[in-house]
Amino acid sequence: MTSTQPASTETIPSRLIRVVRKRLAENKRVRRTLPVWGRIHIDRQLPFLCIYRRPVRGSDAGTERLASSEASYLMGSGRRRLQPGLSELVRAVAETLVEQFGSCLLLEFWSAPPIVTEGPMTTAELIPEFRILATRGASKVAMTDEFDTALNRVKLSGRRARVDRKVAAKSSPKTLPPILPTAVAAEIGCLVYGLEIAPIYRDTETGEVFPKVLRQFRRNLTIALRRAFFEFARKHTTHRPAHYHSLGRRAVVKAVWEVDRLLAEACEQFDFLLQLTPVNGEEAWQEFRRLRFERKPVFSYRPLPAEPVVLKRNLYKAPVEQVEDPALAQVLREKVDDVDRQITMLQDRNTPRFLHESMQLFGGVEDSLFDLAVQILQTVPSRSRDEPSKGQLLPAQFAERAREEIEYLRQQYPPLTAAVEVRSDVTGLMVSRGNLLVSTHSRIPWSRVEALLQHEVGTHVLTYHNGRIQPFRQLYTGLAGYDALQEGLAVLTEYLVGGLSRPRLRLLAARVVAARRLIEGATFVETYRELDRNYDFPHRTAFTVAMRIYRGGGLTKDAVYLRGLCQILEYLGKGGKLDPLFVGKIAAQHIPIVRELLWRRVLQQPPLVPRYMGRPDVVSRLEKLRRGMSVMDLILRSKK
Repeated sequence: MTSTQPASTETIPSRLIRVVRKRLAENKRVRRTLPVWGRIHIDRQLPFLCIYRRPVRGSDAGTERLASSEASYLMGSGRRRLQPGLSELVRAVAETLVEQFGSCLLLEFWSAPPIVTEGPMTTAELIPEFRILATRGASKVAMTDEFDTALNRVKLSGRRARVDRKVAAKSSPKTLPPILPTAVAAEIGCLVYGLEIAPIYRDTETGEVFPKVLRQFRRNLTIALRRAFFEFARKHTTHRPAHYHSLGRRAVVKAVWEVDRLLAEACEQFDFLLQLTPVNGEEAWQEFRRLRFERKPVFSYRPLPAEPVVLKRNLYKAPVEQVEDPALAQVLREKVDDVDRQITMLQDRNTPRFLHESMQLFGGVEDSLFDLAVQILQTVPSRSRDEPSKGQLLPAQFAERAREEIEYLRQQYPPLTAAVEVRSDVTGLMVSRGNLLVSTHSRIPWSRVEALLQHEVGTHVLTYHNGRIQPFRQLYTGLAGYDALQEGLAVLTEYLVGGLSRPRLRLLAARVVAARRLIEGATFVETYRELDRNYDFPHRTAFTVAMRIYRGGGLTKDAVYLRGLCQILEYLGKGGKLDPLFVGKIAAQHIPIVRELLWRRVLQQPPLVPRYMGRPDVVSRLEKLRRGMSVMDLILRSKK
């Protein structure tokens, strides 16, 4: 008698197993839904498969998210009737991978019984705990050691994991049969391990997941497992991955594209800095001077182009919680928070709330940064010969030089669409959506031309358009908190091309001091006077610094230039390379993620490289920076 229809819904169809085997043998992506519950996802041929079987009884919230983080995983139901089919599917995958690599590793994980605590759980109890289970016939002592080493690196809130290991009769949950019998695994030539995980990511009483704990734990566990898989591949298979991150996911699920699209659409509804740039800067200066520098001028701004409530409503439609990849989930979630704060700031422009929101987004002025700024202002004389008078370029002349620099970049990437505009409604120079805007009131000293070209075009324009080439729009709209590293890189380029003068460093220091005075409650006029009288800045320069700091109600962003320069000097001093920083607009905390995504081929190598990177004098300066230099060292050597 043939099986009834209900029974057939609880079996793995033979056709599905054949399709999976065929696609995997052809090195094609596998992503199929399994009966009852579950999915098999294999990016490409990889010498491992992670397995999770959901218990039939009770809740196991969160554990399946650990499995779906990997590039090769199978999640299925723990129902009894499904087990033979799941075993056949796993066998088909294992046999195909062994044919390709000579061996493969199967890792099944499940959650341990929760630890009962008296009262509610506290963060002090959230210590990662693992137990590695291996059978004598389907494991290797050396590989067990690799798992032990990798898992010991997992941390949560600074607390290192506890790892136990055990040789057991089977490497699977107590209530389930082995996913592959030991004899079958030995016959195929694969290793089978089990990993029991303490479910610290959920409440022991209610079973509810702690979302933030799960995200952090998932991210750290994924990296640890990737390290173990890397060692397995190198030592026990014919596969030779270039880096452990190259074993990560390449395929991107639909939810990522949806989140990326919604975030980009929200960002493209407004230009944050343009909305906070006074359109009457020149008129405000004339008024301030006419009133003998005694009364704060009134600044005018562009009207908001979109309704903040609608922007936020559309922003939070982004299904970030559906993103399986921990690295991408992290940067996308951070970006949602970042855009939310920007929208709030624009809504609260010229209100007392604006300054507090600015400090949330850009930070305040830490004591170490303020002390450095004061040291620069006290060390560097207000009158310097670093910028000898050789004449100035008018706005149209500088714009033409900038177009020539953009044309150099276009030779590397012909589709480049960057443009240069001379406008009366901006102050100085700024890049907006990949285009350079030059104020009609700008006068550029000859000695600063090359430095400013590389600052604006060689950094801001270049990283914007490199970001546009990437599959994710966030690389050109900017990852959360990108400003400090972006501006630090731009200032560094001034040094690399020999144009970071001591007056320029004094100006960056003045911005930090002005931001600190703003936070401390000083008025516009008081800050202007301090820059003018205490630090001997010209009237117009002191006004411009104060205007940039007090615009919108108090913007602390200008402190990021000096902070970012400190960050990038520290990064280079530790052996960091500039290449990952050109991928797009990223923050310092994203450098490891960008490197990871490049190894995984989720991101591509950027086509645009700044003109200065091939210069011998730049190579020499970079070598000095890698030996360790501080901002004060730059001041002492700025003329060398």
